Amino acid sequence: MLLYNSQVSGNCYKVRLLLTLLGIPFERQEVDVVDRSGRMELLGELNPALRVPTLILEDGQPLAESNAILCYLAEGTELLPDDRLERARVLQWLFFEQYSHEPNIAVVRFWVAVSPDPPPDAELQARRAAGHAALAAMERHLATRPYLVAERYTVADIALYAYTHVAHEGGFDMSGYPAIGAWLDRVAARPGHVTIDA
Repeated sequence: MLLYNSQVSGNCYKVRLLLTLLGIPFERQEVDVVDRSGRMELLGELNPALRVPTLILEDGQPLAESNAILCYLAEGTELLPDDRLERARVLQWLFFEQYSHEPNIAVVRFWVAVSPDPPPDAELQARRAAGHAALAAMERHLATRPYLVAERYTVADIALYAYTHVAHEGGFDMSGYPAIGAWLDRVAARPGHVTIDA
C-alpha cells in the first residue's frame, strides 16, 4: 500500500499507527501541508478533496478521509466491533473527532506549531475554547472507563489519540484532564504502538 502522508498530521498518524498495529506493510509519499501547490496534479485523480491521508490500496484503488481508512483497515479485527451498537458507538466517536475535536485541537496546533501565518489571537482563542469543550466531553466519558467503547481498545481510541496526545503543542493545558492523561498512557503502552514521529 502507498500512503500519501504528512509526518506532522495527526490524521495521517492515525493511519500509520493502525497499519503498523495490523502489521500491514506500506510505503509513504510525503506531502507538504503548508505548500498546497501541486496538489491537483498529485492527488486530483485520487482524492476529490486533495487532502492527506490518501491511501492507495493493494488493488490500486484510492481511499481518503482518515476515519474511513481506519474503518476499512480494521474491518474483521477486534479494533472494530461486530456488535451493531458497539460499532455505532465507535462511529459516534469518529464523528465527534472530526466535528468537535479535530477542527479545534488540530487546527489550533497547526496554527501554533506549523503555520507561518496564524490567524488573529481572538480566532485562536475561540478555537481553543471549543477544543477544551471537546476535551471536557472526553474527560467525562473516560472518567468511568478505560477506553472509549466496549471497555477495549478500538479505532475510536486511535482516532482521538492522534491529536489529543499532541494537544499541548497547540497551547492546551492538559493538567486538568486526569482521565484523559491515564487513557493516553494506556494507549501509548499498547503492544506495537508507534509515536507520531516514527
